[in-house]
Amino acid sequence: MTLLLLVLGLSLAGAQKFNPLAVVDKNYNMARISGVWYSISMASNNLSRIKEDGDLRLFIRNIEHLKNGSLKFNFRFMVQGECVGVSMVCQKTNKNGEYSISYEGENKVLVSETDYKMYVIFDMQNIRNGTETRVLALYGRISKLSHNFQHRFERVCRKYRLTSKNIMDLTQEDHCYSKR
Repeated sequence: MTLLLLVLGLSLAGAQKFNPLAVVDKNYNMARISGVWYSISMASNNLSRIKEDGDLRLFIRNIEHLKNGSLKFNFRFMVQGECVGVSMVCQKTNKNGEYSISYEGENKVLVSETDYKMYVIFDMQNIRNGTETRVLALYGRISKLSHNFQHRFERVCRKYRLTSKNIMDLTQEDHCYSKR
């Protein structure tokens, strides 16, 4: 069994070439988003909200496409040094790939792009007390993606005027991984 897991892990790691032809940026099949995901990077125009102890610093575990079209996100985050699990259901809107939820204000959650197999980038727009915060999140099907995926994320960030100074690498930051 251990050998099988090792072979599977190595095959996924070796197969993670970024393929621009596989990128989907509209007409999403949200059922294909379902499954296990890992937090790779986050970016925001308000870094205090995604830094350690920030209210929007969440580590993805799983995404489930519900029968009614909504998305259920299972996250973990640190609270006073402890990993805490939380599930959030984002309600489907009339637009493909767009969802809404009330959490620390009003939020729109949109799929920016995905290839379904290796990565997805979400764009979350939060309005709290009249202030808008944008958070982009890169999630991977495995815990570390090649640099090509990170470069793609940086390119998407630039579309929203977020520079490399706005991006946080979360691959070494998630202290809850061992708590799966």
